[in-house]
Amino acid sequence: MTSPSQPAGRPDRPVPSALSALHDRITREVSDRAARLWDVALALHRDPELAFEEYFAADLLSGELERAGFAVTRGVADMGTAFVAEAGDGNRPRVALLLEYDALPGLGHACGHNLIAAAGLGAALALHSALRSEPGPGPPGTVMAVGTPAEEGGGGKAVQVAAGVFDDVDAALMFHPGVNDWVRAPLTAQIQLRTVFHGRAAHPTGNPTDGVDALAALVQMFGALNVLQRRLPPGSHVQGIVTDGGRATNIVPARAEGLFGLRAATTDALEALVAQVTRCAQGTADATGTTAETSRATTGYHHFRDNDVLSDRFARHLRAAGITLGPPTPGVFLGSSDIGNVSTAVPSIHPFVAILGPGHSDHTPEFAEAAAGESARRVMLASALALARTAADLLVEPGFSEMAWKRQREKPAAGT
Repeated sequence: MTSPSQPAGRPDRPVPSALSALHDRITREVSDRAARLWDVALALHRDPELAFEEYFAADLLSGELERAGFAVTRGVADMGTAFVAEAGDGNRPRVALLLEYDALPGLGHACGHNLIAAAGLGAALALHSALRSEPGPGPPGTVMAVGTPAEEGGGGKAVQVAAGVFDDVDAALMFHPGVNDWVRAPLTAQIQLRTVFHGRAAHPTGNPTDGVDALAALVQMFGALNVLQRRLPPGSHVQGIVTDGGRATNIVPARAEGLFGLRAATTDALEALVAQVTRCAQGTADATGTTAETSRATTGYHHFRDNDVLSDRFARHLRAAGITLGPPTPGVFLGSSDIGNVSTAVPSIHPFVAILGPGHSDHTPEFAEAAAGESARRVMLASALALARTAADLLVEPGFSEMAWKRQREKPAAGT
């Protein structure tokens, strides 16, 4: 992927008057849409949909964009609930505003994706309208709104990256509601592994010596992983469950299956952990007389690579809206997200903006309730404004996109 050739500049330099005027127009556009954006956020909150089933959300969001003049392509990357909406001249710079909208089983929007979707929608609509009101032909470039399903499980963004959706994109921008105001997200790499042990069935009292207990092997593997956990580096862990332990208590299980969630601070560290867990399975099989098959059960998420040229600019614009972001707490590792895969391909941001205090947590009923509250409304609108202004800077400010690409090239794809 290439980056546009632009002269370098400083991210903190004074804003030219023309760009300042564009920022002011964006502020008015977001304000004018505030009620509708909140209606969209609440509509998504009332009708939560799980991964790859977000048909109401995709129709609602893509319809809003289409009515505003965006050219919408639905079903991108062979996902029925994914879409790409574009406005502008089709050329670069190309800025993608990311919309998440899947919910959690049993908890609804306890991760606040309804707010991510509404903020991304608002940023795209406000920026497009503000650019159209520019005197003259307007600046070159393209505004994209990318509907990204299945962040909570399935990795819609990872699928889109592989399908080329982010080819020739110069920045990917989103925010995430949370319980901290952090300018960048310490998101780890993650994957799920499935291990199946094969033994031999027998009657536990009639012919016990003929049996090879696959479940006992799986239980033994959990013991080996407990030993492994003690020497893993910070940010790495393994959490497993039994998904098949046999069918009857009077039959020695011939088959047992476990599902293991692995996380690590970097993508390289995750691959090392995958190799360790695979060796644990094989060693257990050798010790118990079973055979073991370990496979990747999900799309892997890369660790997130923050582009501080962009995230610092977003923080500056959010501060103008009354919210101050700081650095993440050292040594704290949060969850994982498929935004990590996007961040390996293009300059990306994923700041956290609090809708609850640090004593709380997302993925809880309390957070789901907060995602429809007044604090959520304020954060969503402020984030829409900061996203739109950051995107405007990428399209209009000479050298800014190139600075982001320069920082992107300075960071390794897999390591820290």
